[in-house]
This record gives sequence, C-alpha cells and structure tokens, in this order.
Amino acid sequence: MTLAPEGGVVVVADVADGRQAVAAAREHDPDVILMDIRLPVLDGLEATRRILDVPPGRHRPRVIMLTTFELDEYIFDALRAGASGFLLKGASAADLAQAVRVVAAGESLLSPSVTRRLIEEFSARPAPRARTMPALTARETEVLTLIAGGLSNAEIAATLVVAEETVKTHVGRIFTKLDLRDRAQAVIAAYEAGLVVPRS
Repeated sequence: MTLAPEGGVVVVADVADGRQAVAAAREHDPDVILMDIRLPVLDGLEATRRILDVPPGRHRPRVIMLTTFELDEYIFDALRAGASGFLLKGASAADLAQAVRVVAAGESLLSPSVTRRLIEEFSARPAPRARTMPALTARETEVLTLIAGGLSNAEIAATLVVAEETVKTHVGRIFTKLDLRDRAQAVIAAYEAGLVVPRS
C-alpha cells in the first residue's frame, strides 16, 4: 500500500515468511527487497544471506532491512549478511519510498538512529591499531578510508585531485578484493581494520 502508488516503483511480490522470500527473489529477480528481520520459518537475516549468495556475474538484489528492534546485534548482522539499507518500521511512507530509490541507485542507506548506534558501538570498543590492508594498494586504502568518512565518489575525487572515473575504478577494485557488496560493508571493513577511528 505504501509503495504501489509511487511512480517508478513496481511491487512484484509480497510474501509471508523467509523461505517464501528466497523463492520469490529467485523467481522475480527484483532490484530491491524490503526484508523484515523477524520472519517465521526462516528469519530475515538468513533469508538475506541465501538471496545474496549468487554466483559471480549474476544479478544480486539489494536488500533493505526493516525492523522494530534497534539492537546492535541486528544492525551488524544485517550489514554483514549483505543488506544495503536498514530502516526502522516507524519510517514514514516518503522515507521508505526514498530508501528504495537510494538503494536501487546503488547507494547504501542507514537511518540516523542506526548510524548513531554504529558510531556508538565502534566508539565503545578499544581503539584498534591503525593498519594497512594487505590486499589493497596504498591508494585503494586511502579511498576506503575516505569512503568510511562518508565521502561520495565526487568528494573523494576532489580530495585526491583525480577524475571521478578513477575513483569509481578504485572503489570497484576495493569491493572485489575485499568481497564487499556496497559502501555500508566498506565502512564496517574500514572501522574493523582500524583505518578509521570514530570521533567522540
């Protein structure tokens, strides 16, 4: 009821449990999936893992997790499962529609409250010793650090004084080398590697 009236958004399936979600994703090959974390039969996290476990080169949907629970374990589990967005069920219809558009365009999306919790979680941990990531070149490590700082490709290009296409190439190589699906996972990888230390 929320998305059907939105221009440019076509709802191809509506399911009642996680197992049905996996089957519907394989049947319809959607661009974006709205996934509830708490589902019967198969929970949303496991359903997301199965949906996103596709062979290289095949289309991989993007998943927005919806939940009434704002618990750190769900946030991290959802992002590690490959979710591209995370919204609380209290989000307005306009916010939900915008989230679908943002994620469909290839960006990641976290609600402000979820972002605050991520920062709080990393701030509460002992600060890891900053290190490089052996799989990445020095320039790729620099780009990953800027991604974790919240910069867009255009902003990274301006910071490094390079073409935006060059940045896109670096981002693509980072995702491939670290087996990342999107910028949300890249941010977590950078924080966990100690490339970025949260400010208080």
